[in-house]
Amino acid sequence: MSQLNYITPAGLQALKKELEYLMREDRPQVVKTVAWAASNGDRSENADYIYGKKRLREIDRRMGWLTKRIEAAEVVDPSSLSGDNVVFGATVTIENEDGEQSTYQIVGEDEIETKEKKISWKSPIARALLNKKVGDEVTIERPKGDSWFEIIKVEFK
Repeated sequence: MSQLNYITPAGLQALKKELEYLMREDRPQVVKTVAWAASNGDRSENADYIYGKKRLREIDRRMGWLTKRIEAAEVVDPSSLSGDNVVFGATVTIENEDGEQSTYQIVGEDEIETKEKKISWKSPIARALLNKKVGDEVTIERPKGDSWFEIIKVEFK
């Protein structure tokens, strides 16, 4: 994989946990179901067998993808960083023209959680914030038009 996969330690742990679950629990259970369904005879109209084989392919594909993402991971621990500059892993508080504040954590592509305001380092908001520092004004391109923000605080948690 030639593409960088920056990720926090928590994000890497989540990928490993999902891979472990698929390998140790989900896949063996589906294999049992397929084996049972195959033992019933005619497989051409056996829904358990047909669905089970399809599910096995999905699991194997996901396991392959997870393995590649884990192998390509460049782990960056936000708690080991400091400073006023916005970098990967930073938690950034910005303020718009109306004085409304928003806080985002810049994380890897595999860790995006919009409800928790965890955004990808490749997102338009993060790209606008990266390498800026407290007090800088940034323009963020949005579908409904550009917005201007000031960086209020940069933290590393």
